[in-house]
Amino acid sequence: MKRILTYGTFDLLHWGHIRLLKRAKALGDYLVVGLSTDDFNEAKPGKQPSYHPYEVRKMMLESIRYVDFVIPETAWEQKRLDVFEHEIDTVVMGSDWEGSPRFEYLREHCEVAYLSRTEGTSTSQIRKDLLFEAIEYKRQDEQRHHSPVPNTSRLRSLGTQPETKLPPPPR
Repeated sequence: MKRILTYGTFDLLHWGHIRLLKRAKALGDYLVVGLSTDDFNEAKPGKQPSYHPYEVRKMMLESIRYVDFVIPETAWEQKRLDVFEHEIDTVVMGSDWEGSPRFEYLREHCEVAYLSRTEGTSTSQIRKDLLFEAIEYKRQDEQRHHSPVPNTSRLRSLGTQPETKLPPPPR
């Protein structure tokens, strides 16, 4: 049985993550995922805190058919021990890690492979897009609430009329 190991945060799980996991699993028979813990992520310089806590990210990964086992990644230095403990044949990472000493030293103990990233998606880009959308929604909301004349065209398109106060019925 050929065992594969990859590492990541897998926050805001997206199709690029799924594609990476599928391609990693295709290199062997059993895929172990080292999932960065919240504490480890917070210790990385310049890293944003995860949106989802570790246990939620772990549950999501465990529900993916390509993933056989999830282990906590708590430190950069644990990788060699993980290779031995889980009898890993190949460590697989995204191509942005290619040549990094954080993974290259593992070649003494197993194969190391780098897979190209999925074009058009990344967690960082999703965060930026969501931030941009939130800013745009806030701007639009402020315009609606500070406008002296209500925008009734949207209400009419929905088949409703703006609320108006009617005088009391005659007696």
